[in-house]
Amino acid sequence: MATANDLVYNTTTVQAPKNRKWFIVPTENLSKIKCGIKVVEVLFSCVAFVVEEIVSNCTSCGPLYFFEFVSCTAFLFTLLLLILLATPLHQRVGINSWPTLDFSYTIGMAVLFFLASIVFAADNGGTSMEQTAVIFGFLATIVFFIDFGLFFKEKGIPCKKRTSQPTDNTAGPLPEREKLNTNGTD
Repeated sequence: MATANDLVYNTTTVQAPKNRKWFIVPTENLSKIKCGIKVVEVLFSCVAFVVEEIVSNCTSCGPLYFFEFVSCTAFLFTLLLLILLATPLHQRVGINSWPTLDFSYTIGMAVLFFLASIVFAADNGGTSMEQTAVIFGFLATIVFFIDFGLFFKEKGIPCKKRTSQPTDNTAGPLPEREKLNTNGTD
C-alpha cells in the first residue's frame, strides 16, 4: 500500500540517470580534434619508447637513457591526461584549472622531446633501431608542438590573468563616488 508520503515523494523527486557515459568527448577541456592529437601523441611516444627499449647495445648510454626517460614519461603522462580529460574522472581530481595544466604539460613535453631527440640523434650507435626511435621521437615532438599551437590558437595562454573589470578608482557605483568626493560636507 502506498502511503501519503510515498505519493508526495514519488511525484516530486527525480532519480538520477543510471546510464552515465565513461568516455565523454567533446568536453570543455577536450575537443574531438585535441583528443585525436593526444591519441597520436600517446602512440608516437609509446613507439619511440618501445623501439628504444629494443636497442641492445649503446656506445654512449647517456643520450639513450635521457631519450628513454622522456619517451616513457611522455607516453605514461599523456595517456593519464587523456584518460582524465576524456572521462568524468577529471571532476573528481582536485585540479581547478585543466587548461593551464594541459597547456604547461604540452609545451614542456614538446621541448623535452625535442631536446631528447636532438641529443639522441647526435650521439647514438647508428643502428636502425636507434634511428627509428629518433624518427618517432621527432614525430612525437611535432605532434606535441601541433597540440600546443592549436591550444594557443583556440584559447591563448591560459596562465595569463584576464581582467574584465576596469582597474581605475572611479569604477564604483555613483553614490559611493559622490560620498568620497564630498568628504561628508553635505
